[in-house]
Amino acid sequence: HTVFYVNHRFASALLLLKLFILILHLLGCSENISKADPNQLKQEASSIGKEKTNSHSTRKALPSDSVIATLPLNGGKEFNRLIFESSPYLLQHARNPIEWYPWGAEAFQKAIDEDKPIFLSIGYTTCHWCHVMEHESFEDQEVADLLNQNYICIKVDREERPDVDNIYMSVTQMMTGRGGWPMTVIMSPDKIPFFTGTYFPKKSMTQLVPHFANIWKNERDKVSEVGKSIMKSLEEMQANQTGGDLNATHLDACFEGLSKDFDPKFGGFGNRPKFPTSHTLSFLLRYYKRTEKQEALDMVKITLENIHQGGVYDQVGLGIHRYSVDNEWLVPHFEKMLYDQALFAQASLECFQVTKDPYFLRIVNEILTYVTRGMTSPEGGFYSAEDADSEGKEGKFYIWTQDEINLVLGSKDAKLFMKVYRFEKGGNFLDESTHEKTGANIPH
Repeated sequence: HTVFYVNHRFASALLLLKLFILILHLLGCSENISKADPNQLKQEASSIGKEKTNSHSTRKALPSDSVIATLPLNGGKEFNRLIFESSPYLLQHARNPIEWYPWGAEAFQKAIDEDKPIFLSIGYTTCHWCHVMEHESFEDQEVADLLNQNYICIKVDREERPDVDNIYMSVTQMMTGRGGWPMTVIMSPDKIPFFTGTYFPKKSMTQLVPHFANIWKNERDKVSEVGKSIMKSLEEMQANQTGGDLNATHLDACFEGLSKDFDPKFGGFGNRPKFPTSHTLSFLLRYYKRTEKQEALDMVKITLENIHQGGVYDQVGLGIHRYSVDNEWLVPHFEKMLYDQALFAQASLECFQVTKDPYFLRIVNEILTYVTRGMTSPEGGFYSAEDADSEGKEGKFYIWTQDEINLVLGSKDAKLFMKVYRFEKGGNFLDESTHEKTGANIPH
């Protein structure tokens, strides 16, 4: 929650309205694209596992460094230019039939020389929907041919280039009102975007890719107008970011905003999807210490307790998942991020310092146990994230059938476990794509 001045909000709203109108004109001839909604698009992806095997579970091993050193600069017949990169995410895409370039001068110069727009795709190694878009579109020859013919294609690992990711995520959020990964950006060779989005299924890709190629070739004035409006909007937003001195009035305003957004039943703020937002909890703890408003402390305790007891927290292996797709912290998006473990442990530790309740210290110890065991490399460093997918399926490692629990624990202990962790006979896990129960349970 950020406190904006009224004139900043009004000016930004006018600029964004103008930009929105321009984008609608740009999208004009493609009704299906303009109505694309990420939730609907994800539902369209529900058939992916039925149509073909999720091949990322059986990726071929990459060749040795000595073999890679003998490949031509474009990667040869089997690979593209990403084969020469060190990023695990970029290397995942090294066998795509798309002629990917890494972010760099070579790609942008080629776009200038050939007068082609840039197709920029940004993601990261453990991103589930990045995997889905790869299998549906980036491994598909039809989509690859459309991209290779009309665009210079660039792949970016957001963990390797957070600077690039931050810039284009800001633009994506400004243009669409939402963000996420994979991020899809179509832009000019001088890096000015004129279309942004996140995940698109193959059906949408085969429409939007030729559509914007045609816009680039035949309606360049529209591209230029949208680009100028985007740059003006960004400049206006940056120019209005400087505020006055931070004082108690601003802190009170933040607290009031959080109070209105708070879910008193399940904790957390706003509607689904729900993120842990541990930094918000840390603010509320400091606000409580400053003002002694019990409501601030109660919001923190209710949120931490519900998260820790929910499916968004790994009840078996410990650690917190990235976010919950529902209001009650039951079904998570199963990635585990290192920064979430750090922030959630910090918020829990600070809550213990304030309340002296050992329950919150227990959370800290559990998180650190998980990080030490599961996210620490033999060399001593930390892994940045743990994948949402196992054997080609999202969350498979974290969900359990009753038969599996009986097999592991025996019938007596299994009965107690399933009672304590609220197993349902038909399962409580709803597949995010199909919104149907799978028969499996998330312990919570």
